[in-house]
Amino acid sequence: MKNPPYELTLFVSGPSTVSEQAIGSARELCDVHLAGRARLAVVDVQADDNASLDEGMIATPTLARTFPLPVKRVVGELADVARTLEALGLRVEDGA
Repeated sequence: MKNPPYELTLFVSGPSTVSEQAIGSARELCDVHLAGRARLAVVDVQADDNASLDEGMIATPTLARTFPLPVKRVVGELADVARTLEALGLRVEDGA
């Protein structure tokens, strides 16, 4: 994918059911609602604690829209797709 309009980063904390659910929800959000228009990076803050410090993470899971600026974040469960999209300022194309 070349220069998608959205870049998202999901911060999780180690292997757990909560992390797996958050990863699944974030991937579904990207694949279904933002198909071809978002790049998703997953960061495990237990494996890379500098990433959480650099980004000011205080809780996981956190999904951040890192591009375009300003950065917007959603903390907690991502199952409510409409709420997540709205909170991150993401637009769904017609027919998605």
